[in-house]
Amino acid sequence: MSTATGGGLSADEAVRAMLLFMPRVAARLKRTPVPERLRSANLAPRHLSMLSYLVFDGPMPVKQLAARLQVAPTTVSLMVSDLSRQGVVERKSDPADRRRTIVTITEEPETRAAIEGWLANGATAWRSAFEPLAPEDRALFVRTIEAYEQGASGPARPQDQD
Repeated sequence: MSTATGGGLSADEAVRAMLLFMPRVAARLKRTPVPERLRSANLAPRHLSMLSYLVFDGPMPVKQLAARLQVAPTTVSLMVSDLSRQGVVERKSDPADRRRTIVTITEEPETRAAIEGWLANGATAWRSAFEPLAPEDRALFVRTIEAYEQGASGPARPQDQD
């Protein structure tokens, strides 16, 4: 059932619709089962974000992952260490600069397939939602969700302003 009509929504109508809709989205996401192969990894949402970047954008240095995830490089290093021990990701030295570590999804076929399959459901749902939209509308939606996420996190704390 669609909330919006062809005529659009007032700001209050849109706020009401989203306040009613978002808990259902969150509940549905929580019910998405983690593939059997990944259950022992105790994955958190931040792991899913990291794995998404690695699947969609390919291998990348720890500092670049940290920037994209908006966390400290040490946080990413800890996540990578944990997932590396469990065979989910691999660390490799950057051939161009041996001081840099490149993170990649494991080459082990069963684990790689489990990760890609797990992400595929969300990617398919987003693709079906976005394809009918014009590129400008897609960009507006993404900016809107980013603004909501920033606003919902509360007032900026001094350490967040770095």
